[in-house]
Amino acid sequence: MTSGSTTATSPWFVRPPSTGHPARLFCFPFSGSGASAFSAWPAAIDGVEVCPVQFPGRENRMAEPHYGTYEDLAAGLVPPLMPLLDRPFAFFGHCAGALPAFETVVLLAERGLPQPDCLLVSGQPAPHHASGDPMLTMTESELRAELESFLRGRGIEPRSDMIDMGMALLLRDHAAAGRYRRAEPVVVSCPIVVLHWRDDPDVSLDQLEGWRQYSDAVDIRVVDGGRYDFMHAPDGLRKSLASWR
Repeated sequence: MTSGSTTATSPWFVRPPSTGHPARLFCFPFSGSGASAFSAWPAAIDGVEVCPVQFPGRENRMAEPHYGTYEDLAAGLVPPLMPLLDRPFAFFGHCAGALPAFETVVLLAERGLPQPDCLLVSGQPAPHHASGDPMLTMTESELRAELESFLRGRGIEPRSDMIDMGMALLLRDHAAAGRYRRAEPVVVSCPIVVLHWRDDPDVSLDQLEGWRQYSDAVDIRVVDGGRYDFMHAPDGLRKSLASWR
C-alpha cells in the first residue's frame, strides 16, 4: 500500500483511495466496460485524485452478479462511497455511465449525505431522454459489430473468445439501460457540466440540452474528439475536469 492511502480497499475501487489529495473525482464507465476505461488517465488531475468506480460483473469483479438496474447500482455504491466523502468531490460519467452517476447523486441527497461539488456528464442525453438511445434499438449482431469496431479502434484485433466475453457483459449492461426510466427531471443541488464530443455522430449538441432541467447551474461545453477519445484524457477534457475546483 502506498504512503498516504486509506487502510481499507473496497471492490468498488480499483486502488486504495489516497489521503494525500484535497479532492476526489469518481469516474463511472460506459456500458460494456469497467474501471479500466480510465487506465490511461493520470492518478490526479490538477491535484484532484482520480477514482475509477468498478461496477460488479466485470474485470476483477467478473464472478459477482450483475448490478441489474442503475438504481440498484447506486444503492450498492453508496455505503462504500460514504467514507470517501470527507473532502470535496465530483462525479464524472461517460455515455451510459452518466446515468448511474446521476442516480447516485439523487440517492445521496435522499439520504442526507454529502453532495458532489459537480456532476460532469459526457456524451449522454438527459435521464428522461435515455430511452431514446440509438444503441437500445441495435440487434445483437449490430452490437457485436460495434464491439469489434471499438476494439480495433483501440489497436486490438478481436478474438472470438474475447468478443463472446465482451458481448455477455455488454448485453447485461444494455438490458440495464433498457430498463432505466425517469419520466420527469429531478433537480439536484450541484452544478452539472455537460460535455459534447465534437466528432460524436450519435449524440448531438441539441440532445444534451435536456440536462438544463436537472440543475439551476448547467454548463454545456464542446470538447474536440470522438466518443471514445475520453479514454486518453485529452487536454480539452482535463480542463473541464479541473474547472470545478
